[in-house]
Amino acid sequence: MPVPAYVINDMEITDPLRFEEYKRLSPPTVAAYGGRFLARGGEVSPLEGDWQPKRLVMLEFPSVAQAHAWLNSPEYAPARRLRQLSANSRMVVIDGMLPG
Repeated sequence: MPVPAYVINDMEITDPLRFEEYKRLSPPTVAAYGGRFLARGGEVSPLEGDWQPKRLVMLEFPSVAQAHAWLNSPEYAPARRLRQLSANSRMVVIDGMLPG
């Protein structure tokens, strides 16, 4: 059974108008690869340390392989390019845990 995977993206938006188009294009591509948004741009309250994310997004995918497939997919390519032109991203993927 595959372990779920979580994509965490800490973004600093540099072109808000272009980023709005990204926000419109990306959700259908996430869903097409079995992913879903867990958090998207909500308020962030640091608990420890000095990490101050600008805009934090968390996605869940069925597996790390599926997260990579989405990121590198032809469906996501136009949105990815918009994100790269309109924001600075620090993105990671992490294995989740099976229940129990």
